Amino acid sequence: MDIGGTYLPLFPSAVNRKQSTFVFTEMFQASKTHLDELQLKRLEEMCIVIDKQDQIIGAETKKNCHLMENIEKGLLHRGFSVILFNTKNQLLVQQRADAKYTFPGHFTDSCSSHPLYMPDELEEKDALGVRRAALRRLQAELGIPQEQISIKDIIFMNRIYHKSPSDGIWGDHEIGYLLLVRKDLMLNPDTREVRSYRYMSQEDVQELLDRGARGEEKITPWFRTIVEGFLLSWWPSLEDVSPFIEPDKIHGL
Repeated sequence: MDIGGTYLPLFPSAVNRKQSTFVFTEMFQASKTHLDELQLKRLEEMCIVIDKQDQIIGAETKKNCHLMENIEKGLLHRGFSVILFNTKNQLLVQQRADAKYTFPGHFTDSCSSHPLYMPDELEEKDALGVRRAALRRLQAELGIPQEQISIKDIIFMNRIYHKSPSDGIWGDHEIGYLLLVRKDLMLNPDTREVRSYRYMSQEDVQELLDRGARGEEKITPWFRTIVEGFLLSWWPSLEDVSPFIEPDKIHGL
């Protein structure tokens, strides 16, 4: 593995691409008709491919990492979810833009994305690479001014494995780093990424999940896991979350 500019493509192989292209081309073309130029461009970003111990084994495009064809073959990548609280202990919840290729229009965590296969975001000490990626996306997606947030504000809590089909073509299969921020920040979200957003109390979030369970709202599966598995117990202690930090733990495996 050379992080200086080359990468190791893993799924599918050159041979498999030739064999499967004719099967998926028509389906892929149909599935991407709702995507805008930004989302199509981001499909070519290079994600970090890992094994189930979160060890780096290569890289692949964001597109290939999220095709169910490849996920079913075991392609696993590194991601993150940011849970952003204000000092009133309200959680920022966003609704994903309709132009998203996975889970469009779903309610989810404050900001979720992927570190890229580049030196700054591959650094593993103290999860620095992932935290740098989160800082980049918080500024780009939520429009948080650079002077208001730094990497020191981003707390690495734990890691969560999940495999989540979105439809017959797209899905998500990742080990996601759960990151927490508690700070009052200015927001100016990119409407190409975020359809709507609001700060919610614990009661509001629970009501949202209940509506999702009744089929009245669409909720990303990882957001439900984060809330029910972690946030409900963390919420009363947001001023000091240090007892809940588990940097060596991968939940869900």
